[in-house]
Parts: sequence; C-alpha cells; structure tokens
Amino acid sequence: MKRMLILLCALPMLGCERAAPELQVEWLNPPGTDTSTRPYSTAVRVDNMLYLSGALGTVPGTSALAEGGIQAETRQTLENISASLKMFGSSMENVVKCTVFLADIAEWAAMNEVYMTYFPNKPARSAVGNSGLGLDARVEIECMAAIR
Repeated sequence: MKRMLILLCALPMLGCERAAPELQVEWLNPPGTDTSTRPYSTAVRVDNMLYLSGALGTVPGTSALAEGGIQAETRQTLENISASLKMFGSSMENVVKCTVFLADIAEWAAMNEVYMTYFPNKPARSAVGNSGLGLDARVEIECMAAIR
C-alpha cells in the first residue's frame, strides 16, 4: 500500500498529471433573502447534488413554529424542505440522506410516524438527540438530494 501511495504521489513529477474536473458550486437562497445577516446559505449545489441547511417547522413567512407538538413541527419541517427542494431543482423523491436533530430523543417514534409518510424511498438517515434547537424547536432536519 505504501508503494502505491508513493507511486501515485510521484505521477505529477513524471508528467502524468491529469487535470481534476472543476466542481460546479452554487450557494442558493430564496429570492429576497438578506444574506448579510445570515452566516449560512439555504442550500449549496455541488454538481448534481443539493445540500440543504437544517430546516425547522416554522410557518412560511414567519419565525413561528407550527403548533401541535413534534408531529406538527415535523410535518411543517418536511413541507419546508419539500418547498426548498422544488425551488432549487430537486424533490423529496431524490433525497438520499437526512439528519434529524431532536430536542428530546423520546419523541423519536412520534417524529418517525410523520417522517415515513414523506419518504417512500427511505433515504439514508441519522437521528440525534440534542439539548436544544434554535427557536426552541422540537425537530430540525437537514437533507441531501440529487438534482436530475
């Protein structure tokens, strides 16, 4: 293994250098977003992959969380994700990985009841319990999706 690594490292010196393909990267935000006050983008597109920032269950156009507990927040979070995916050229069917952050891991089963209705393709997923989330949310979800 060491020899192979050394040989591969020596290739540019031998004139065997290949140009690495240039990645197409685009930082995306909904129209009208004031990016000067936000330290993140809503999404980043890298070639045919879309990486979404974590989404909360806020009612569109407000910073108010959907009322009704973990299931209502999960539903609104996934509706917000669906809208972002559509805006940036993808869909829930193209999601390949999600990370779910829960304020209380005891709400995992209740969150899953709603979550499963949005992902018939069952993307890869991680779920983590936290000691708190922004806006005192019960759930935050981030996703990665392919763009066709």
